[in-house]
Formats: sequence, structure tokens, C-alpha cells
Amino acid sequence: MTNILESTFKTWDDCELFCRTWSPTQKSNRAIIMMHRGHEHSGRLIELDESLGFDCWRFAYDYRGHGKSPGRKGFTKDFSDHIKDLDAYVRYISIEHEIPIENISIVANSIGAIICSAWVHDYAPRIRCFILAAAAFEIKLYIPFAIPGLRFLHKFFPNAAIKSYVKPSMLTHDKEQIKAYESDPLIARDISVNILLQLHDISSRLLNDAQAIFAPCLMLVADKDYVVQKHRQLQFFNKLSSSMKQIHVLKGFHHAIFYEKDRHQAIQLTKDFIINAYKQDSIYNDATLLYSDEHGFTKVEFEKLKKPAKLMKGIFFKSQQTFMKTLGLLSHSIRLGWESGFDSGKSLDHVYKNKALGVTLLGRAIDRTVLNAIGWRGIRQRRVHIVDAMNEVKQFLKEQGETLKILDIAAGPGRYVFDFLKSCDSELIDHILLRDNEQQNLDAAKVLFKDQSQVVINYELADALNLNALEDIEVVPNLVIVSGLYELFPSNKPIKNSLNGIASGLAKGGYLIYTSQIWHPEMEMIARVLTNRDGEPWIMRRRTQIEMDSLVSEAGLKKVKTIACPFGIFNVSIAKKVED
Repeated sequence: MTNILESTFKTWDDCELFCRTWSPTQKSNRAIIMMHRGHEHSGRLIELDESLGFDCWRFAYDYRGHGKSPGRKGFTKDFSDHIKDLDAYVRYISIEHEIPIENISIVANSIGAIICSAWVHDYAPRIRCFILAAAAFEIKLYIPFAIPGLRFLHKFFPNAAIKSYVKPSMLTHDKEQIKAYESDPLIARDISVNILLQLHDISSRLLNDAQAIFAPCLMLVADKDYVVQKHRQLQFFNKLSSSMKQIHVLKGFHHAIFYEKDRHQAIQLTKDFIINAYKQDSIYNDATLLYSDEHGFTKVEFEKLKKPAKLMKGIFFKSQQTFMKTLGLLSHSIRLGWESGFDSGKSLDHVYKNKALGVTLLGRAIDRTVLNAIGWRGIRQRRVHIVDAMNEVKQFLKEQGETLKILDIAAGPGRYVFDFLKSCDSELIDHILLRDNEQQNLDAAKVLFKDQSQVVINYELADALNLNALEDIEVVPNLVIVSGLYELFPSNKPIKNSLNGIASGLAKGGYLIYTSQIWHPEMEMIARVLTNRDGEPWIMRRRTQIEMDSLVSEAGLKKVKTIACPFGIFNVSIAKKVED
């Protein structure tokens, strides 16, 4: 048996998660990460590693609340914590062992397959491939109205947990594996209600938007699965945009595919797919991604939103708009939106303040409902993530012996930078330049920053989409911020101009912080009901994370990290200017 190093790694919130490492017998820059099922732990993957037989780096870890990792068994505060843990683990492996992300493959089971799929969708890592075994896109709960019932339970008992109904004999036909499962003290039967509900919601989002995934994918589906629905896995596979994808329905198999009697079938399919993936020179078609505004599923979606809605939907959205133009005017958010555009700087400023305003108690109640909408909650989370990203870049530059020279090319009133300044030592900041194309925003910024005399701050009226916008800047920036700007434009041409201008004006080794809207659950409502800053219907063409990353990469910048929104809507990413 290969020697296994047992250790821990520090994840995004400094939690120490237990992990296992299998080292190769000879030098390798490739890695396979194995992800266990829900309730289980990484020790259950030792046999799988031996069966796969790859002589490269192999890794596995215990999810928080599982196995030897800390936390209440079966419980996590938020399912997105699992996704962030995977992202932290991959980046840890890549840095610690000098393994390019492009050389990492992932083999994931059941709930682990959903964690992996969500990570690939939201973060768009350019991994070599990922294998999903019995992916839990929909768990068979058997009880009628189980999800509404669980939501009701969670409302009154937020920390509630239920025991799994699944018996080992429902997982595999292999009697030895059944005994091993029954006698394993690290397997916990509990699962928290909030995780079941969030698993359901995230799976629904992935099923609806699997087109955003371009990574090579192999799906192994159990024919006789008593735990998860087979048709949801087929639905996910059919929507994938991956140029290299395969699906195999394994006849007679129960849910625990890699623990079944005839598991050699699944193992051989997995080995063959991984070997074939490493033979491919190019598995991501950047030429296609760069022109997603001219063809592709987000273009189709955008064009559909420009057409009139079907009769019943049209009546529904018209009634919603009528309410917002009458009684809804009591709400400050709604009134401001009709006056200046729901995507305007004024509207966003009110969203950031998150203070319900309006005429009468009813108006304030309506305003609170608007401010609590998932999209606006995502916008406020994006603000937090931008400040987090600025702090990370600050640390990167500090390690390089540099002070910050910040440029925000579409700053609005500059609230991101202001939030950052409140928690940053002014000695680490050399210069700040806030630019915007509206003088009233710059005037608001001057008022906001009037007491920040310890830092040099300049304000300029400028077009952020101008290719030559950075040519005449006196202080060459080593941190450029572009937040919420590119999302306003469906075409990629002005985005390419802007990014090329940023790349040419950014200092060598400097960083770009950029945002993206990768999905939105209320895209159609926004298009049918709300208006933008120009008084036109607010119709958006979203960009997948991989499309946005491709545009940044084409400009000569390399993505370092993505910070994903827990709602799957707005992402914040950091890219570094690649040295010549």
C-alpha cells in the first residue's frame, strides 16, 4: 500500500480541515482530487485510489462536519462553505505542490459531485476534467411535499437535523462493503435540514444553467439508484457545453458506484477518461468564449428577453409593473428606480446603505421588501467581496515591497475604496485616483472622502471604456478596480477595449479586480418590469465566469482568484498582469 500523509490544510475561514495526500513515486505535475459522499470521509477513498492506480499526486479531504474535520456532524452553516473549501483546497494544492490548475482532475461522489459541479460552474477553474459518480442533483425523499415541509421546519428550528433513511444495502450489492459501512465509526447518519434545502436550491440552479460549464466531464449514473434521481443527471449532462463529455448508465448498480460489486467497470471508465483528457492539447475553446455576445446560449437568452412575453407571463409582469408605478411609489427604492434607472449609481447607493425609506409605514415596508430581494442582497455581498479582494491585493503588493497605487475606473461615489480605507493603514497607500463619467458621482465621492487627508486622492471625469483612457495617467496604478461596469453592456467589444487599456496602463506585476454577473434568478422579471439608466427596459446579457475570464486573459492578465457570491449571482475576481 502507498504511504499516505495525513495532515490538515487551512481553508478560507482559517478552519483546519483534515486531508490525505498520496505522493507519486517519480516527479509529477499532475494531480487527482477525490471527493467522498455525504456522511462519509476521505478514508473511504483509499481503495478507490489503489484501484485507479495513477502515479501522480492524489489528494482527498474530509468536508467540514465530516470524518476527522471539525464541526458538528452533518452540519454546515451554509452549503457555499463546502464550495469555498474545495476552491481553497485546490489553490492550496496548486501552490504547495506547484501543480497547474490545468493539470488537476477531480473524481466526486454523490453530494461531493454537487460541490464539485457548483465550483466548476461558479469559479470556472480550467481543470483538466471532472468525474461525477451518482451526482445528487435531486435526492429521493419519498415523503410527499418533503421540501416545503423541510422549509417549514427550518423556519422554526434553523439548526434541525434529520437522520438518513439510507441503509447500506441500498448503496451496494457488495456484502463486504456493506459491513465496512456499518462498522465505520466516522460515518455519521445525520444531515442538517439547511444543507438539504440548500443542496436542493443549488442543484436546481445548476440544472438550469449547466450550459455555463465547459470543462471536460464524465458522468457515471447508477441504474438502480434508491438515493438520487437518475433523470436529473441526464438533464445536467445534456445541457453541458463541454466539448469533451461522456455519460454511462451502469446497469444494476446501486448509488455507491465505486463500492459496488462490479465497480471495476466504473473505475475503468474513470481511468480511460482521465488518461484521454491529459492527451488533449486544447480542451477550452477561447475563440468561442470571446464571442459569446454574438453566439452561444447567453446571446439566445438575451435575444429572447427582447421579444414580448407570452400572454399569461405578460399579464403577470404588467400587473407587477403597474403596482410598482402606483402603490410602489411609496417606496424610496422604487421611486428612485423610475427616476434615475434601477441600475443607476443612485439606486445602487441606496441599496448599499440598506436603510428602508419611504412615504408612510407601508412605503418603508415595501422598501424593506425590495432591499431584501436576492439580487440586491447579492450586490451588497459583492461590495464586501471587493473590499476582501482589495485587502488580498494589498498583502500581495506588500510582499512585493510595494505600496498601493489605486485606480477605480468607474468609481461612482467611491464607496468600495472608502470601505477599504477605513480598515487599511494609510502608510500602505501611495495614491488613489477615482474616475467616473458623471460629475455628480465624483462630487459625492469628494464629500465622502473629505476627512481622508492622510491619503492623496484625485478625481477625474473620464470614459472607462476608452482604450486610451489610461495613457495620460501620471501615477501608474498597480491596482485597478472595475466593478459593476461591464455588466451594463451586452457587447464584448467595449469590454475588450477597456481591458486592453487597463492592461497597457497597469504596472508590471500589478493587479486588476473585476466583477461579473454569472446568473440571476430574476432576469426575466427585470427585463419585463424595470428600466435602466436610459429609461429603456433593463435587459441584461450575463457573462459566465469562464467568458469573463477569457476576456481578461486575452488582454494579458492572468486570473489569480475568484470570490463567489453565496447566491451564485455576482462574482469578484483578481487577475495579475503577466510579465513579458
